[in-house]
Amino acid sequence: MVRNSAAKRERRLIHSHGRGVFIITALVLAGCSTTTSQSFNVVKDSAVEKSYVATDANFGKYRNLLGKDMGIHFPTNAPQSEEDIQRIRKIFREAFLAELDDYEIVSEPGPETLTVEPTLIDMRFGTVEDIPDLRGNLSSLAQPGQLLFLMELRDSKTDRVLGRAADNAGDPPQFYTPETSATDWDSVASAAQRWAGLFRQFLDKNLAN
Repeated sequence: MVRNSAAKRERRLIHSHGRGVFIITALVLAGCSTTTSQSFNVVKDSAVEKSYVATDANFGKYRNLLGKDMGIHFPTNAPQSEEDIQRIRKIFREAFLAELDDYEIVSEPGPETLTVEPTLIDMRFGTVEDIPDLRGNLSSLAQPGQLLFLMELRDSKTDRVLGRAADNAGDPPQFYTPETSATDWDSVASAAQRWAGLFRQFLDKNLAN
């Protein structure tokens, strides 16, 4: 990774911990028509609720990040306007760019580029029927009654999943519902900043060499 040297030294105070092994079978990768089996290490003592790194992941070759637009999923009984969806994306994008200011961000895939793909799933007012059809096996992580933030690290050329982090909202943002009638934008910004900080820790812990 290309980072500011002073910030890099400071960030490396975050050390890696031991890992168990988690086996994902029949993992269908986005953009692929074949089904493969893939093994992941469970990252213990992670800042996020759940995090996994592929057992054969080699982050040493990556020098920059390619950010993808955040996927946002709401239940059918709590739809958001397109204007609000774009505003949510903007808030999260700005929070993450601010947190990752000393990482090199690029706009095109490359052999040394790691794709970062976020997803926000609000199932607090949803049922099993509302669980979206997500890429790979991510649907299994979405549960009715929960608000989940997911982040995937992928090789930008092969689209292969190398790392995955998931976190439930401890202090969830308030989005529009028929009951609330409005989105609390301050709570959305606070949640975005919190998750951006947690993801920065996840990156530093797993990508620092």
